[in-house]
Amino acid sequence: MQYLGIDLSGPSNSKDTVLVHFKKQRDKLYYEHHETSINDHALITYIESLANTDSVTIGIDAPLSYEDGGGDRESDRDLRSFVTGLGMKGASIMPPTMMRMVYLSLRGIRITREIERLCTQYEIHLVEVHPGAALGARMETVDDVLHYKKELSIRKRIREWFETQQLIRIPKAMAEESHTIDACAAALAAWHWQDPDYEPAWLYKAALPLHPYDFCC
Repeated sequence: MQYLGIDLSGPSNSKDTVLVHFKKQRDKLYYEHHETSINDHALITYIESLANTDSVTIGIDAPLSYEDGGGDRESDRDLRSFVTGLGMKGASIMPPTMMRMVYLSLRGIRITREIERLCTQYEIHLVEVHPGAALGARMETVDDVLHYKKELSIRKRIREWFETQQLIRIPKAMAEESHTIDACAAALAAWHWQDPDYEPAWLYKAALPLHPYDFCC
């Protein structure tokens, strides 16, 4: 089983998009590879190359649907309540149609359309994830989760902490950017969502037809 965590950025800012690839061996995920500054074509090509030989689970950090009429989805409101209960900032959960989010939502939905095309040929599991919430729900110190995007020392601690969560051999250089940390957290959340031996810290089930993917952390 292959696992991908994708920290997606808007379509005009692909330099901040990160894909991290882990391979499951027994009860651990082993780091295999990561890509930065990755565009849509490269993402789909990478996914298809893996799916050609094995099942693939993908956690995407981006809205994969939007609310008819705009504003919060029910899942956004539920997740905001969950993270504030952890001591995190609810403002980190933004509506997919908010101006600063809308292009990311557009790209997320576009990517899922391309992945769904592959699903007709391959075994691919897809889930929307929130990496910050995935960290906040599992780490002992929520203060680290509040500040890791700006502080390298915290990102270094989180990289080491991933080992305790059975994400193995993540290179030290991965702590240099918050986007790579987020992609690893996306893979962790997707693993716990897909693997029957685990369960996500928070889960909002898909609500067809308008919200076709589970959302978890």
